[in-house]
Amino acid sequence: MTHSNYPPGTGDTQVPLAWHDGDMPFSTAFGDHFYCQTDGRLECGHVFLAGNGLPERWRDADDFTIGELGFGTGLNACETWRQWKEHRRPGTHLHFVSFELFPMQAEEIDRALSRWPEIDAEREVLVARWPETPSGIISIDLDDQTRLSVVCGDALDNLTASTLTFDAWFLDGFAPSRNSAMWSADLMQRVHDTTRLGGSFATYAAAGFVRRNLIAAGFDVERRPGFAGKREMLCGVRRSA
Repeated sequence: MTHSNYPPGTGDTQVPLAWHDGDMPFSTAFGDHFYCQTDGRLECGHVFLAGNGLPERWRDADDFTIGELGFGTGLNACETWRQWKEHRRPGTHLHFVSFELFPMQAEEIDRALSRWPEIDAEREVLVARWPETPSGIISIDLDDQTRLSVVCGDALDNLTASTLTFDAWFLDGFAPSRNSAMWSADLMQRVHDTTRLGGSFATYAAAGFVRRNLIAAGFDVERRPGFAGKREMLCGVRRSA
C-alpha cells in the first residue's frame, strides 16, 4: 500500500501559492498557512528549538543531525542556522535534513522570508544557492559547518529509504486536520526508528491522534504550553530501542 502526503486531488506538480497580508504564503493544496500567523520565527524558537533542548545540546555535540517534516519556506532552517552560528564550536557540524512534497521556487522563499530582517543573511544565502528547478535531493553547503538537504517527494517513501540517524526532529507538516498523512502512524514510526537513542522530537501539533501515534511509535511524549496562546505542543524523547 502506498502512503502519500499528497492532499486529495493533487499530483506531483508545483502547487500555486496564495499570499495573505502581503508576504504570508498560503498553501492552496492544503488550505493552510505555512507558519504561525503571530510570528513564525519566534514560534520556531519556542517549539522546535527549545522543544528539542536547543541550543543547549549543541554544546556537547561534534556532529548534529536535525530532521524536519515540511521544509515549506525554509524558515525553520534559516532560524536554526542563525542560532547554530551563535552557539557552535569550531570544528563541529550541523546537517539539517528536511522532507518536502512541494518545494517552493527561490523567489517564493525570498518573498516569504523577507518579513524577518533577523534572518536576512541566512535568507540571502539560501535563495542564492536554491536550484532553479527544485527536485530530487537538494544539497546545499550553507557554510563550512552547516549542510542543508531537502529531500523532495513523499515523506514516508523517502524517509523509509533514508539511512540517516537523527538527533532531533522538527515535525512541522501542515495542520493534522489538513494533512493527516504527514502525522500517520507509519510515518511517526519511521521518525522514531531513525532517531538515535536519547534523540528527540518537537511539534506545534497537539491533536490526540498525533500524540497517540507518537506514543505507539515508542517516544516518551510530554505536553508543554504552546506558542502565542496555543494551549499545548508536544515534545518527546526516544529512550529505548
